[in-house]
Amino acid sequence: MTNNHAYDQLMAFQRQTEALSLVAERLGWDQETMMPSGSADQRGEEMAAMEGILHARRTDPRILDWIEASDPQDPAGRAQLRLITRSYQRTTKVPSDLAQKLAQVTSVAQGVWAQARANDSVADFLPTLSEVIALRREEASCLAQGGDLYDALLDDYEPGATAESIGAMFGRMRPRLVALREAVLAKTPPAALVGHFGEAAQLRLSRDLALAFGYDFSRGRIDLAVHPFSSGSASDSRITTRVVESDPFNCIYSTIHEVGHSSYELNIDPDYKLTPLGRGVSMGVHESQSRIYENQIGRGRGFTKFLYGDMKSRFDFDLASPEAFYAAVNRVQPGFIRTEADEVHYNLHIMMRFDLERALVRGDLAVVDLEAAWNERFFKDFGVKVDRPSHGVLQDVHWSVGLFGYFPTYTLGNVYAGCLWQAMNAAVPGLEGQLSRGDTSSAIDWLRENLQRHGGLNSPRETIALACGFEPSEGPLLDYLESKFGALYGL
Repeated sequence: MTNNHAYDQLMAFQRQTEALSLVAERLGWDQETMMPSGSADQRGEEMAAMEGILHARRTDPRILDWIEASDPQDPAGRAQLRLITRSYQRTTKVPSDLAQKLAQVTSVAQGVWAQARANDSVADFLPTLSEVIALRREEASCLAQGGDLYDALLDDYEPGATAESIGAMFGRMRPRLVALREAVLAKTPPAALVGHFGEAAQLRLSRDLALAFGYDFSRGRIDLAVHPFSSGSASDSRITTRVVESDPFNCIYSTIHEVGHSSYELNIDPDYKLTPLGRGVSMGVHESQSRIYENQIGRGRGFTKFLYGDMKSRFDFDLASPEAFYAAVNRVQPGFIRTEADEVHYNLHIMMRFDLERALVRGDLAVVDLEAAWNERFFKDFGVKVDRPSHGVLQDVHWSVGLFGYFPTYTLGNVYAGCLWQAMNAAVPGLEGQLSRGDTSSAIDWLRENLQRHGGLNSPRETIALACGFEPSEGPLLDYLESKFGALYGL
């Protein structure tokens, strides 16, 4: 590291800012897991107060002086300076009162959405959603400075990506996904897993699976949430899951998915702790970790062979072989809920949301027309009519908390995971045999060494390219899906 005094002052200041940011994030974790339902308004004020403090620190004029006087000579120091400069430039464009208002409104909006979802009442949510969108559009206008509003928001989650580039990728993916979907649905589906799977037993299994995937419980924990998520970084990264007693796959794969997110944070080089490099570099790269843990590893033939034996020792169900269990895990069927979608349908869910939220941000779709637009598009893409709002426009938490620009990173993460899976299989001989014994260590070690430990050192695409040895594209993901489901369904 450099001995430059200005750089040292900058990093000491930044370390405190990162620590305060994690305190604010912990308030969000508490809101989702333990906060009393009557505390929402106060929590909104608490979040606004924290955002005011953070905004003031991130726009402190001393930061610019320190940046200009700093001259780190090592790659990590230069990367730290690049990320701090980017944050300063973006944050100074947004007025403090707007940042605080967004924090307050989105905190309260989360509770409004949850209640509207429970009541299946879109009308209860639309006024709040309109306020959230208006505030995010105002923020985007500050950031874009005459440019595309949606791109300005997308850049928060996937630096360097644009709606045009994402849309072009989706356009290339859609024909092959639709063709695969139609071919699979023309076949007789395999038997589903049927039975009763108690909550306590599922939670014991989820803990054991988290351990099997390398989760460090000395720096994390599992709790229940309506919408599973992970939260935190460095020495404290927590996950949540959910339980449906008729469907253990919901808990199993929510847990594995969130372990992927959390392990990325926990496996970053400890020298980067409480610095800009000590976080996942983007949501697309973050999602690549959760999706490769969940799908390529967790839903693969090897690991499901192990999981079948483990579940047979815990539960009573009638699937007679590991192969039948593997087919049940990967059963393809149209469904309303994105988080429960199979790998064939999942990206079609994301493409729909991308188009809708882009239209909302650009002002091409009025909030009052959102439910009708959702239902029309869903029927067109999935051939099923939405039966109630909680299965439709109210199912996701993202818009209530203002995460416009976030959805496309889910499919980008799948694309990155496809590339990583191809590279991992070339680098790790006998991988399927190891996974069939429940041994994920080689797979997890490869991801930690080649991607996770680097945190934010490189740009998102560079992070994937350096791990894989080739530039990322959608090809490996589509090839993987066609190979896997072609074999499963005899295509």
